[in-house]
Amino acid sequence: MRTGTPHSTRHELYAPWGMFFPSSQGAGFHVVLQGSCWLIPPPNGTPIALGPGDVAFVHGETSHGLADSPSTPLAEIKRQREPYSQVRGEGSGAATVVLCGAYMLDETRAHPLLSEVQQIVHLPAQVGCHSSLRATVDLLGSELERPLLGFGAIVPALLDTLLLYILRAWFDQEPHNKKATGWVAALNDPAIAAALTSIHDDPAHPWTVEQLGAEAGLSRAAFARRFTVLIGQPPLTYLTWWRMTTGARLLRESDAPLRVISQQAGYTSDIAFSAAFKRQYGVTPGRYRRNQMSARRPTATV
Repeated sequence: MRTGTPHSTRHELYAPWGMFFPSSQGAGFHVVLQGSCWLIPPPNGTPIALGPGDVAFVHGETSHGLADSPSTPLAEIKRQREPYSQVRGEGSGAATVVLCGAYMLDETRAHPLLSEVQQIVHLPAQVGCHSSLRATVDLLGSELERPLLGFGAIVPALLDTLLLYILRAWFDQEPHNKKATGWVAALNDPAIAAALTSIHDDPAHPWTVEQLGAEAGLSRAAFARRFTVLIGQPPLTYLTWWRMTTGARLLRESDAPLRVISQQAGYTSDIAFSAAFKRQYGVTPGRYRRNQMSARRPTATV
């Protein structure tokens, strides 16, 4: 889903303060660890009050701000060179501690589920709700406050985990009638969800529609029909999309040879994989890898 390294900054702020986050090709989150603040949406939007433990998720190239008050002017924050950092503000007013993170997303390959997520999602802190999300936030906040051995490996894993828990929490709070169509419906359908899990867990397997139907507990025809209605494309078309997405991720994040990546993406030869990859991305796997290496830079302002 993402490209590059996720970024996160722990901000310790004292009123009055206001931060402006310009639109970017990605997604971001804000978690209030202490105090309170306001999320300032794009023009004509209604400010959202954020309290301790609240989470806000923003995506879709949506500019926005955070401030101690809706009336406080916003200043664009400086880009942090390090992927994980702490910033302490000036001032003597009420204190607020906010954890801000950013993910660079490949908009040409963004997961279709994101198209169903509102550009700004507010997840209020509620006792007994989203316990895994809260635990991940606590762990991430602790790691950023006191970096220890293994910090560089733990934080990116926690940031990826947090993104998944945010999406799960959004899914859980969606009204039931919105789960009747699209990806939300697919994930809420035990049969189609089982087939998707099989594809995602083992893209290298030589899946057929009949085998995926068996994973779903449906006949070949019934499975293909239901999958296409909910996902918007036939099973094998989605399988190819996922294999290419998997291959691109491996090209970005590993030094594995093309032969190995081809096998992990479900292709018996690197020639077949390269041809399929070029059809999807417009460049060869080797060119794609070189382009990604040369383009590596801080992924977003946080």
